[in-house]
Amino acid sequence: MITRKALIYCRVSDPKQKYEGHGLESQEHRCRQYAQGLDLQVERVFHDDVSGGGDFTRRPAMNQLLEFLERHSEDNYVVIFDDIKRFSREVYFYWGLIHRLDQYGAIPDSPNFSFEKTPEGRFQQSITVAAGEYERESIARQTKQKTTARLEAGYHAFNAPVGYRYEKTKAHGKILIKDEPVASVITEMMEGFASGRFQTCSEARAFLENNPAYPKAKSGKLGNSKVEQILTNPLYGGMVEYKPWGISMRKGRHDGMVSYQTFCAIQERLKARAYAPARADLSKDFPLRGAVSCECGNALTAAWSKSRSGTRHPYYVCQNRKCDYKGKSIRRDLLEGEFETLLQTLSPSKPLIITATKMFKVLWDHRANAQKSYRDHLLKEDKNMARQIEQLLDRIVESNSLSVVKALEKRVEECEAKRLVLEEKVTQVMRPVKPFAQMYRTAMTFLANPYKVWALGGFAEKRTVLKLLFTKPITWDRKGMYRTPNLSLPFNVLGDFFMHGNKMVPRRGLEPPRP
Repeated sequence: MITRKALIYCRVSDPKQKYEGHGLESQEHRCRQYAQGLDLQVERVFHDDVSGGGDFTRRPAMNQLLEFLERHSEDNYVVIFDDIKRFSREVYFYWGLIHRLDQYGAIPDSPNFSFEKTPEGRFQQSITVAAGEYERESIARQTKQKTTARLEAGYHAFNAPVGYRYEKTKAHGKILIKDEPVASVITEMMEGFASGRFQTCSEARAFLENNPAYPKAKSGKLGNSKVEQILTNPLYGGMVEYKPWGISMRKGRHDGMVSYQTFCAIQERLKARAYAPARADLSKDFPLRGAVSCECGNALTAAWSKSRSGTRHPYYVCQNRKCDYKGKSIRRDLLEGEFETLLQTLSPSKPLIITATKMFKVLWDHRANAQKSYRDHLLKEDKNMARQIEQLLDRIVESNSLSVVKALEKRVEECEAKRLVLEEKVTQVMRPVKPFAQMYRTAMTFLANPYKVWALGGFAEKRTVLKLLFTKPITWDRKGMYRTPNLSLPFNVLGDFFMHGNKMVPRRGLEPPRP
């Protein structure tokens, strides 16, 4: 007696069921028991962990099964499914799959359903599959309606992005909360990008990669696209939006990583794209690379040089072909040592720091007094914007022209976006102000002694000092010193009065006295 052969097909619609629910293993166990009861020899088992939306051609394992049947059509296999729902939940694709099995001489079978080729059997199959199709689409519709309602109420309803996690509360149900310490890292990166501390996505990516608190990818590196996803996601600005379902931008119930105003500033910077790409040759061994230029104006590069004895030595060098000093190395200790000496000369005097602190304190108090009037102005603007939106909505209701309605709807979206910014500003104005000492401590420390920040900081801090201190690359003179640097505005102003030993002209004048 010839033993008939069978193939088993198992499917779960969610990959999680493959690892957490053991759905594939249980289906295969039942199908093997069923095949054993019919004296069928199971030759192969095919597993799918995708839905396919009813279309069997989008399931990899199903395509493999059909290709196998095509190659062995003379064997007349029995194809066993755990349930007809695992076979298909859409009438159109169900009968298409039945037709393919008929072409290859295969017979569908299931421990939970009888596949009869009678009119009554085909009618029963159509009814069962149609019921499954209705159930699937009904569940999908209800899920979308509930999800849309959550989004419209200002709640994020999908997977929590990096830096957030869900927490169940009595008042809000499942709501996004910050996942520390990752949230603080993302906040620092976004604020740094908005302020210009990170000029490009590459620099922001390097910051995340070098921070031990940020979760690393399997390769240990992040792509620029991942950084852009964070920078352009309104969730991090405290907003909720889902354009595929027509959910416009609205205030979220969760706390943003940054303010919405900062988020808008980031979008403007991303649109501008007027920034030089990050240098790929920056190295922690040479923090001054690209920040110091030769007499010819070309930026110095740097590298390690190996001597005959095998010892490696660090050097800076000019690679300009037209320069007289091309290829002539400068010892790193000399170049960086003179730079540290230059930094020490840029420290303002102690009386100046005291005076500057008092000036900042006066300005701080003045700003605190001006907050109330500014808040009243913002509230007035918010009311005017709300009134303007109501007028536009009335015009939409009265208009019969489709083009006019679309133009007015665009105006409403723009006004609502502006109103969100106004509401954010009002919230920030009413938020308690941090103490003066806490707000200005870092800035005053840097102004008082930039050398200290350079000496004690890492590579990122050193590059920050270069950006904040100089407006242009400083020039190295072959005599072994730096030329007069182009300082940023704060140090330029401070230096004119206090850094170079300037004094008031004496009453007797500058000329020597006459006899």
